[in-house]
Amino acid sequence: MDVSTSISMQAETKTASYTRVPKVISTFLWLLFLGTVAGLLADINAISSAVGEGIFRFTGFSLLIWMVVTFFSALVSSFAVHYLHGFKHHTRFMVLCVGFTLSVMLLVVSEHVLLLIFSWLIMGIFMSRLIGINSSWGEAREASTFTQRYFFTGSFFLALGVLLLSFYSGAFTLTGLIANLPEIPYPILLIAGLCIIMGAIVQSAMYPFHRWLLSAMTAPTPASALMHAGFVNGAGILLALFASLLFSANVMTVLFIIGGLTAIIAQFTKLLQVNVKQKLACSTIAQMGFMIMQCGLGFFNAAVAHLILHGFYKAYLFLASGEQIVHSNPQQPPKIEIRIVQAVIVGVAGLAGAFLFNLWTGKAVALDSGIFLTLIVAITVGQATYNVVKAGALTILQKTFVAPLLFLVGIGIYALMYNGVTLMMADMPMIANPIPLTAVQVIFGVIFLLGFFIMKLGTYRKIPWLYVKLLNLSQPGANTVLRYKSTNS
Repeated sequence: MDVSTSISMQAETKTASYTRVPKVISTFLWLLFLGTVAGLLADINAISSAVGEGIFRFTGFSLLIWMVVTFFSALVSSFAVHYLHGFKHHTRFMVLCVGFTLSVMLLVVSEHVLLLIFSWLIMGIFMSRLIGINSSWGEAREASTFTQRYFFTGSFFLALGVLLLSFYSGAFTLTGLIANLPEIPYPILLIAGLCIIMGAIVQSAMYPFHRWLLSAMTAPTPASALMHAGFVNGAGILLALFASLLFSANVMTVLFIIGGLTAIIAQFTKLLQVNVKQKLACSTIAQMGFMIMQCGLGFFNAAVAHLILHGFYKAYLFLASGEQIVHSNPQQPPKIEIRIVQAVIVGVAGLAGAFLFNLWTGKAVALDSGIFLTLIVAITVGQATYNVVKAGALTILQKTFVAPLLFLVGIGIYALMYNGVTLMMADMPMIANPIPLTAVQVIFGVIFLLGFFIMKLGTYRKIPWLYVKLLNLSQPGANTVLRYKSTNS
């Protein structure tokens, strides 16, 4: 055997070894997913009785999140097996995916507060390592360091809020904390509630903590898919676990305003982006704003349903983002023109969608915060209907059938998810508790609608200072973009 043949065989053996490990990890994640599905079908009480008291707590909600996160991780890992083939950090990437997945699974079953804080911390560490997986790339190292600072900040505030409650009440389990809330003075509840909110909104990239997500685009596409489908959604999980505290601390309006403002601003900044992944990042920030907004309305079950559906949608968009990158000349944005008949169709569709959502979810129309949840559904259905009626590729006959079919299927899926999540969270207190309608909510609702129409009509393009402000807001950290171009080969 000559030297060249020997070298070739060694290279093939090494390549096969590099490929084998990612495939084994991908298979493990799929088996983990199947195991969680089996867990949902099993007796949850029997499972929970087999673990240490005061350390873990298995519920329908925790198993639901397990099923979702393991599915996304398995899907992303299968994609990464081929997408990252030949990447020198391929195996390390897959190991980090497993670590991240296990950290999320640990978070949702943590009963002891120290275990909860630890899982939140390592979840951020794993994600920052995934963002900077290519350590030889200067921008990736900067992005990893930049995001890790944010994650440590969020973990610090979460720890501060939770430990403040624990040391004051003497309870170090989530169940114990919730039971002792009536005995804790309001100032302590308020400080703890605000700290936990801070921990949540940092990880969900709410303004003004959004730049870490915009700076994380150096991550490989599979890591971005996992980040947007799983990591940023963690705030919804955390807030659902502490729903009773947030009601007791009377900070629901704070959540509502933070989420609403973020949703509006991010939707504007999305329109200014020319990079596919940056568009998706702004879209995720906006969707997380809607999720936080739903928490502020008292519908934590709706927020969890939203984060699950968003995970499916955003994972698909990131994994398919390569198909969206095309060479084309810049074009003028299309003018928003709608005839009276089309406007009536859009309006009727939105109202019908809201009615069906209320009917299928059993929600009564009352003068409380549930009105805003219905309004979001109506706007979503109206937007989808508008896209159909303005589609030039469809005939009038096709539009007549496509629009009703789309919103019937869409509302049906959302209502099914909403009811399913509500059922799985049935043993959690205060997860679907609309709050009374306030003047602040009404005023902000008007601002939200005005912002929506200003965005859709493109009015912001005619206001130079607003355009520049939005463009500056949507920039990543300075050190994470092209800083090392002149020094790296």
